[in-house]
Amino acid sequence: MRKKVILACSQCLSRNYTTMKNIAHYDERLEMKKFCKTCHTHTIHRETK
Repeated sequence: MRKKVILACSQCLSRNYTTMKNIAHYDERLEMKKFCKTCHTHTIHRETK
């Protein structure tokens, strides 16, 4: 079972990306290092509620 999640920048809190997550394997929130269009840098993006 997969779930659609939204990733938000940890610095400016803008919601930039969406991705799919397997909820059977990952109970904790997803974190990825992605490019933020607002900050113009690579930052940590975390899963939002």
